[in-house]
Amino acid sequence: MPTNGGISTAGGAQSNVGRTVQSAIYRAGVYGRRPVVPTSPDALADAARRRMTRTGWSYVVGGAGAQRTVSANREAFGRYRIVPRQLVDVGERSLRTTLLGRDLPAPVLFAPVGALELAVQHQRGGRAAAPGNAEPALSRAARDLGLPVVISSQASTPMEQTAAALGDSPRWFQLYWSSDDALVESFVSRAEASGCEAIVVTVDTHVLGWRTADLDLGYLPFARAEGIAQYLSDPVFRGLVEARVRTAASAGEEATSERPTPAAVRSLLSMARHHPGPTLRNLTQPHARAAVETFLDVFSRSTLTWADLAWLRERTTLPILVKGIQHPDDARAALDHGADGIIVSNHGGRQIDNAVASIDALGPVVDVVREWTGASGPGTDGSVPVLFDSGIRTGADVFTALALGADAVLLGRPWVYGLALAGADGVRAVAEHVLAELDLTMALAGVSGVEQIGRANLAL
Repeated sequence: MPTNGGISTAGGAQSNVGRTVQSAIYRAGVYGRRPVVPTSPDALADAARRRMTRTGWSYVVGGAGAQRTVSANREAFGRYRIVPRQLVDVGERSLRTTLLGRDLPAPVLFAPVGALELAVQHQRGGRAAAPGNAEPALSRAARDLGLPVVISSQASTPMEQTAAALGDSPRWFQLYWSSDDALVESFVSRAEASGCEAIVVTVDTHVLGWRTADLDLGYLPFARAEGIAQYLSDPVFRGLVEARVRTAASAGEEATSERPTPAAVRSLLSMARHHPGPTLRNLTQPHARAAVETFLDVFSRSTLTWADLAWLRERTTLPILVKGIQHPDDARAALDHGADGIIVSNHGGRQIDNAVASIDALGPVVDVVREWTGASGPGTDGSVPVLFDSGIRTGADVFTALALGADAVLLGRPWVYGLALAGADGVRAVAEHVLAELDLTMALAGVSGVEQIGRANLAL
């Protein structure tokens, strides 16, 4: 159900959602009720920080190096000012759009977030219950709103379970290209069978960035089997694990002689809990630990080139979008090699410190895509969408990205904060707040539909 008497966009076209959400919050305030989660992006993040575990917060919020790219993603929005317009009939407004042939209630998707269980480990049931409290809660909120979920390769729940929870709600699959092509093929096949409508190939994480917050804690969730549910549930991956166990047994390899510590025991217990099967059995057999070691061996691949997209194109009929583009030449190369869409993203500042702000890269990439397609303006060629990711915190941010030419945006950290604070209700509330502000920003800028938003709405 909608929060605070708010909106549910899944049931059909919504008009003037800003007033609907805003009025519901004020009416509830008469009875002393506050919003489910803070509406201010800074207050939202601060509340989540106080609630989450230290390792969970560090993983979700942390970026590369001195965090300069994380800061730049936010600060750069201040360089693109929205121009208000007056006495324009905006009495009826709509956020509806079409993306890859699918009618959507708004140009917003839930971005893929790995190891999502870290956001809910502080909730009832703790770490043991966290995987079951992560993607299922996101799915309930997304289903109510009708907004697409981009399922992560590093999810805490197998994609089949997430798809079942989503029902008829749209979903895409985000692919990290493993060093084992058979595993890549298996992931894509499972995504198709799970009803995913597109494959999002993330190309900017073939190695992990220098993530100082995690490094200072010595914490990588995947080393504890957190966030590797897609792998543990995959038949090809399980075959790799079995081969590893057999090889180790035939070689007579022994366990490490290093003295166990409480942290090591907790890590082993985490591996055992996440591995399929009874925890006690997993503690007495080598498969859980072998699965983590196998994952660390096969995760991602630094030898990929643009030519490899042709290999993927031959193995799926789904649209392929390339995520992680920051340079116009890379956008052109992706299209030349069979990509069906571009996602401008710097991974939320998590990969390279002191990198270009993602919003600064958006306009030049949009221009190249339109040139490549021969399109003359926004919305003239829906076959090659450009999406934006990294730095979206508010509805005004969404408006700015759309004005620079994005067809839709991916919302990331804010909904994770909502999940940490109030589960599915928190995710839903965060999305409603963003959509409400987008709608009100449109009204105040003299725009009645998202298709009308363009660079003329910015003081460029």
